[in-house]
Amino acid sequence: MTAASPVSDQPVVDMRGVTRSFPGDPPVVAVRDVDLRIGAGDHVSIVGPSGSGKSTLLHLIGLLDAPTSGTYRLAGIDTGSTSERERARIRCVTIGFVFQAFHLLPYRNVLDNVLVGVAYSDVPRRGRRADALGVLDRVGLSHRRDALPTTLSGGERQRVAIARALLGAPSLLLADEPTGNLDSASASVVLDLFDELHADGITVAVITHDRSVSDRAQRVVRIVDGQLAEL
Repeated sequence: MTAASPVSDQPVVDMRGVTRSFPGDPPVVAVRDVDLRIGAGDHVSIVGPSGSGKSTLLHLIGLLDAPTSGTYRLAGIDTGSTSERERARIRCVTIGFVFQAFHLLPYRNVLDNVLVGVAYSDVPRRGRRADALGVLDRVGLSHRRDALPTTLSGGERQRVAIARALLGAPSLLLADEPTGNLDSASASVVLDLFDELHADGITVAVITHDRSVSDRAQRVVRIVDGQLAEL
């Protein structure tokens, strides 16, 4: 597995005055005047009730959407001045995504599912397989590399998804309700893994409504009615 980037003073996520509104009469303001800084090596949970703006904020952080106003620098790059194609490239190399739904290909084995994570990236083809085996070993699933996702438990599927997100050593591991489809025992294993990754210097941001998940974080930020407050 490629080592995590060394911790630096430059934030991975640096949002200033970010607002996202949607057309309507009146317009719907989903995120309002957000200032958010996530430093390299941080472990942050963003919490809030349904309809609070969590999903919109996730899409903004993950470059799946763009702010209506404000500035957003991701790993030092001003994302507001980039084309959609360039944003897609930055997203691919900078962010590893982990979702509530595992998004694994059911007819491809575990190793192939991990390799999908860099299929369209700038990661050199030479060494990809070795790196994929390395991240599978990191999440404790190298012995399941030839298994199909349909034969795995929910917790194992999520660990495969985490391995896929880690391949290519992204600057940010961004998770959306990562334990939402897991039983308590499997959730605990996944949360332990996030703790270990953070201890290794990986920057982790988790969007959640689950107190047991947010309690694991180094920092907790709450979003209500589209506005952020540090807890």
